[in-house]
Amino acid sequence: MPAPRPSFTPIPAIDALLEAGELRHQRRSAGRERSERMPPPEKEIHPQRQRRVSKSRVEIVRAPGWNAWPWLVHGFSTRTGGVTTAYRPAQKAGELNLGFTSSDERDKVLENRRRFLQALGAPSSMDLVTLKQIHSSNVLRVGSSNTPGGEPCQGDGLMTDRLGVLLAIQTADCIPVLIADVKKKAVAAFHAGWRGTVKRIVESGVGQMRVAFGSRPDDLMAAIGPGIGACCYAVGEEVRSEFTSQFAYASDLFFEVSDHEPIREKYPMLFLTARAPGHSNLGPSLHLDLMEANRRQLLDAGLRPDAIRRIGDCTRCQNNRYFSYRAEQGFTGRMLSAVGIRS
Repeated sequence: MPAPRPSFTPIPAIDALLEAGELRHQRRSAGRERSERMPPPEKEIHPQRQRRVSKSRVEIVRAPGWNAWPWLVHGFSTRTGGVTTAYRPAQKAGELNLGFTSSDERDKVLENRRRFLQALGAPSSMDLVTLKQIHSSNVLRVGSSNTPGGEPCQGDGLMTDRLGVLLAIQTADCIPVLIADVKKKAVAAFHAGWRGTVKRIVESGVGQMRVAFGSRPDDLMAAIGPGIGACCYAVGEEVRSEFTSQFAYASDLFFEVSDHEPIREKYPMLFLTARAPGHSNLGPSLHLDLMEANRRQLLDAGLRPDAIRRIGDCTRCQNNRYFSYRAEQGFTGRMLSAVGIRS
């Protein structure tokens, strides 16, 4: 019997062009695969370069354009310019840890907060309000019944239209989101880790601002602050499953990222593993773009795309400038993301 005829006829000229472009012939699948079975696209995401910082100066990161409203106080802290020595004792300059952690002295944290508020430009009469954060979707309204300086309430979102109040969220990789209603003069701050993001804390928080203050999405501005970027945020399949169950656009948030390690690429035999396929640390890892996930929630809540500012700094890549839970294996300080209304 004659040999089966190939499905395509090679042409030398075409083969040469394909080879020059590092391409190859590929058959089309006879059947269509379901989109949910397709793996996420593999994307080459490069880590950010560290910027040179002054370790002795308190630095405040601002959202572009927000200084147009004089009544609005806001800013994202970094790790420089404080008095904390717990996390990098060999470093001469102190650091600006703003969280009451078990590794730092309370008096030092209070001094750090004083320096932060001064650099922020917040009047000394403003009350700083924080939360005991629990990776939830709980958003609390700060009003006359709240007692600043008392035992913090549990939750991951704060909102107010009260003058003289500064709302603050603590982070060390999670995404901070600040919102301001420029017409009603109301503000909100959200702590969005992956669990809070799955629970739609930012999207539901905008809805609660509409109920509480009569806020219209067209009048809202949002700032997505420094947090762990897609370049560094490797997650497990269980995280993707959670997002897939909640968001139709979940596939746009995940990428398979190949880690380029020169030693591994030059000496691959040194990294052989006896583990079953799919259970090895080799190969591409699954990464989540948590900043984009929260931007999409803001859009779903009705905000205009041009009203959303994204700082974009990756806290793990720029660990010399920001505290990072992952980069420092949990032994790290906390930053504050604050927004408030001048009295």
